[in-house]
Amino acid sequence: MQSCETSSDSTDDPLSSGLRRKRQPRIVVIGAGLAGLSATKSLLENGFTDVTILEASDRIGGRVQSVKLENATFELGATWIHGSNGNPVYHLAEDNGLLEETTDGERSVGRISLYSKNGVAYHLTNNGQRIPKDVVEEFSDLYNEVYNLTQEFFQRGKPVNAESQNSVGVFTRDVVRKRIKADPDDSETTRRLKLAMIQQYLKVESCESSSHSMDEVSLSEFGEWTEIPGAHHVIPCGFIKIVEILAHSIPESIIQLCKPVKCIHWNQSVSKEIERVADHNSDSPEEDQGYHVLVECEDCEFILADHVIVTVSLGVLKKYHESLFHPGLPEEKVMAIQKLGISTTDKIFLEFEEPFWSPECNSIQFVWEDEAESESLTYPEELWYKKICSFDVLYPPERYGYVLSGWICGEEALIMEKYDDETVAETCTEMLRKFTGNPNIPKPRRILRSSWGSNPNFRGSYSYTQVGSSGADVEKLAKPLPYTESSKTVPVTSTDFFSYLQPMQVMFSGEATHRKYYSTTHGALLSGQREAAHLIEMYQDLLQCRN
Repeated sequence: MQSCETSSDSTDDPLSSGLRRKRQPRIVVIGAGLAGLSATKSLLENGFTDVTILEASDRIGGRVQSVKLENATFELGATWIHGSNGNPVYHLAEDNGLLEETTDGERSVGRISLYSKNGVAYHLTNNGQRIPKDVVEEFSDLYNEVYNLTQEFFQRGKPVNAESQNSVGVFTRDVVRKRIKADPDDSETTRRLKLAMIQQYLKVESCESSSHSMDEVSLSEFGEWTEIPGAHHVIPCGFIKIVEILAHSIPESIIQLCKPVKCIHWNQSVSKEIERVADHNSDSPEEDQGYHVLVECEDCEFILADHVIVTVSLGVLKKYHESLFHPGLPEEKVMAIQKLGISTTDKIFLEFEEPFWSPECNSIQFVWEDEAESESLTYPEELWYKKICSFDVLYPPERYGYVLSGWICGEEALIMEKYDDETVAETCTEMLRKFTGNPNIPKPRRILRSSWGSNPNFRGSYSYTQVGSSGADVEKLAKPLPYTESSKTVPVTSTDFFSYLQPMQVMFSGEATHRKYYSTTHGALLSGQREAAHLIEMYQDLLQCRN
């Protein structure tokens, strides 16, 4: 352990000068999702005692939301543990016995994860016909071959030609179409079915990426997203159990629910405002001196802090960054927020009294034959339902009952969110009747659906690298404020650590800030641990001396 003595010539050393203070650093974490909880847990385990979580909603978990209906748990948000080898979320689940009831059929190593790898996906057309299994397999092999090509632009540094418009969707549609049309062995009917399947597969891909369309996803950056090896797992008792495990060691007093933040005042430009609030709020104003950040809450409470870890979604940053930070964010960070993408992926759960699908069917995929030559996946508002790509069969029925889980993304998901349950259930039922050719399918006995796009606390599901953005933008988004190169130019005028520009006043975490694992729960968790590690390293001497 290093010596706890301080010397007079260490005025510009935050660690040694920090030892002279009577108080612990105060850290405010904004958001009680996986990033915020994992950051807080790490800080508490490493000796920090003055930590507060401010959560805008009335629950913890963020984009993890498990809903228990009767004996089954349904996931409105995060559903799968994506990969097992070294995945911290997987190890939390495994170590705590959360996967014991997971069936073999619920473990999938497929790229597009379904609830069960058992059974067969039924690709149905809007004319009520099932596409032959061999045609589907031929198309799937071709599509997956082209998908692998999309990975090479980043992974192998392949140049992107102008024709692709640097878009995964444009590139994929163009290459797959050319290969289908060049195949001399297919009949015209088979060729038309395969062309129509392109759009259906791209809709599924858009739901996976949480983009409005794969046309908006960057081809040159697509391959940077890194898949953790191993099977994908669901958590039968609910993904919320991961949240509860993280929160278990966090005292309830630390988490303040229904506490939305209005503005984060940072940097020395607000020092007078901080002093004014300190004088107003404290019986002993001197105890509140030296803070460089002021968190202004919607309920008019002001909270002084040394560091704030912001874990809000990219959607919230896009909408509110101008009012959320004072002074405003540096232009570089604003540009990163604007360039990176986030859209909405919603689920629609339909519960039926009895299954109308065969026992071997694990999903119903909607193929619109009139979309064989379509270039766009944007529909008029009244045709929002054409963006529903599929319904998965929840498995096993002994746990879930007879339930289908539908997927819809982009602007059409936002339109769906505007309608009431009755309208959505009726629309989905008519669609199922049309594609199965069975006019006698009854309306579901119950509907449950998500609404991530219109929720003001999220404004989207998860992030992706939009055309024009790159992993460098993710790094810029994650970069703490003030920038270190700026802090070096500020003169030291006092031996007090907090009298000059304190580093890492405002820090950023959340899935959108993880360059390789964006869009995932493990990316969110790791990003929270990353920011906590920065503070743990910064204060290591202080924490060691107090242990």
